[in-house]
Amino acid sequence: MGDLLFEVTNHIATITLNRPNAYNAFSEDMITKWITALETVRDDDAIRVLIVKGNGKAFCAGGDIKAMQAGEGFYKSEEDITSTGLARKNSLWKKIQRVPLLLEEIDKPVIAQIHGFAMGAGLDMALMCDIRIAAQNTKVSESYINVAIVPGDGGAYYLPKLVGVDRALDMFWNAHVYEAEEAKKLGLLTYVVEDEELNQYVWNYAQELVKRPQTALRFIKRAVYQSQRMDLRTSLDYISSQMAIVTELPDFKESVTALTEKRKPNYN
Repeated sequence: MGDLLFEVTNHIATITLNRPNAYNAFSEDMITKWITALETVRDDDAIRVLIVKGNGKAFCAGGDIKAMQAGEGFYKSEEDITSTGLARKNSLWKKIQRVPLLLEEIDKPVIAQIHGFAMGAGLDMALMCDIRIAAQNTKVSESYINVAIVPGDGGAYYLPKLVGVDRALDMFWNAHVYEAEEAKKLGLLTYVVEDEELNQYVWNYAQELVKRPQTALRFIKRAVYQSQRMDLRTSLDYISSQMAIVTELPDFKESVTALTEKRKPNYN
């Protein structure tokens, strides 16, 4: 079956990390398939929402410590004319760092479904998603310092945006472990639900997004993220261009008609 599963049902794509015996710690096969799956989500217009989750007892434990120790998979230093440090840097760039870069290209909603543990790079993979829905049993931590490494996948970029610089540094320096409710208060999680309700809650959430007017939904996501890098005037100019486009689309006309007729809109 492989270390990562990918399926599409009712316009909803699901990426399932599938190394349950290793708490879904990364492998080379997992990352390679993750990249391919994200390219499919980006390019297939029939896919409207993506869910990322893990099999077994955890969402993702992040890096595989045993593989690091043995120098296996994408932790190995390839033989070439460069230094071993540069080889490891290039390996990160070609593999694990492709995940956040591809996610940045996806305008569709991306939901992290979290349970058990989300540690180190496993937590960072969730932080890269738009929405994070977690079970009550979830525990999260930025645990890199415990093995004397740095967040090589983008955690240093994403975490401060959610919790602030001081809290991010504290989390990275001290590897605090937070339970779900505390993580939600910090801004790391969007929703926390009962363990047995997680699967259905996430699926229902995704189905509601599938029913929304898709161009407006994707434009909103793009505007929110791009506005983080813009001044006010540029952001307003950008969103006015989006408004000019969406008000010419059939979804807008259907929405207005449905409101006046007091019925639910019917989007294609």
